[in-house]
Amino acid sequence: MNSAVIVVHGGGASCISKDRKERVRQGIVKAATVGYNILKEGGSAVDAVEGAVVVLEDDAEFNAGHGSVLNENGEVEMDASIMNGKDLLVMEKTHHCFLTDQGAAKFAADNGIPAIPGEQLVTERNKKRLEKEKHEKCAQKSDPQKSLGTVGAVAVDCRGNVAYATSTGGIVNKMPGRVGDTPCIGSGGYADNDIGAISTTGHGESILKVNLARLTLFHVEQGKTLEEAAEASLGYMKSKVKGVGGVIVVNKAGDWAVKWTSASMPWAAAKDGKLHSGIDLSDTSVTDLP
Repeated sequence: MNSAVIVVHGGGASCISKDRKERVRQGIVKAATVGYNILKEGGSAVDAVEGAVVVLEDDAEFNAGHGSVLNENGEVEMDASIMNGKDLLVMEKTHHCFLTDQGAAKFAADNGIPAIPGEQLVTERNKKRLEKEKHEKCAQKSDPQKSLGTVGAVAVDCRGNVAYATSTGGIVNKMPGRVGDTPCIGSGGYADNDIGAISTTGHGESILKVNLARLTLFHVEQGKTLEEAAEASLGYMKSKVKGVGGVIVVNKAGDWAVKWTSASMPWAAAKDGKLHSGIDLSDTSVTDLP
C-alpha cells in the first residue's frame, strides 16, 4: 500500500503583505489538511485534490472562486481543470477535455450544479485591485508578477493513483474571453500514474508557450528527480520567454517537490502525519497533523 501524499499551492505571487500572510498560511494549511484527511479515509487522489482546491476557492485570500480577480469589465471569469493519472481522464461525464462559456454553464446546470450570481464573487479588494491595475497600465507601471495567483493540488492515494487540480480567476484586467494556462492539460497541470502529477502557477501566457506541466514531467521521464525536473523547466521558461511561476509535483512513490521563481508561493504538503508548509524561499515549517 502506498503512502498517501497531498501538496497544495496558493499561487505564485509578488511579495505577500504582512497583514495577509497569516491568513494565507492558515488557508493553505487548511486545504492540505482537508485533502489529506480524504486520503487517510481511503478517498481517491481525485477526490483529495478536488476537496483541497474547493477550500481555496472558498477563501477570498486566493485568486480562485470567491477571491477571483476581475476582467476589464469588472466581471469574474474563472478557469479550472482536473485530471486522473490512472486513466488520463479529464472529465467523468463527458469525453470532452475542454468546455467554455455557455457550453460549460449548460453542462454544469445539466449536472445539478447550482449557479452563483457573478456579483456574489466580486469582492471590494478585487474592485480596488482592478482600479489600481487600470491606473498603472495607463501610466505604464503595471507589474506582471502582481497577477500570478492560481490555486492547485496534486496527490497520490493509497492505491498509487495520482491526480491534479488547478483553478484560477486569471489575471487582473484581462480581456473578456481570455483563457490562460490553468484549464489547458499539459500547461496548467498533468497527471499520469507512470510519471507523476503536477499543478503549475505563474504567468499564464508564458506557461502555455512552454507547456510547463508536461515539460516538467518529460524531464522526470528522462531520469531527473522531481526537484531537478521542476528547476529545469522553470529555468527554461524564465530564460526562453522571461516568465516566472511555480510548480508542485508528486509521483506514485510518494516523493514530492515544490519550486518557484516568483517572489513567493504559499504551499503545504502532508505525508506520514507531518505537515510541511511555507510562503517565501527561506520560510519552511514542519508540524504534526492532528
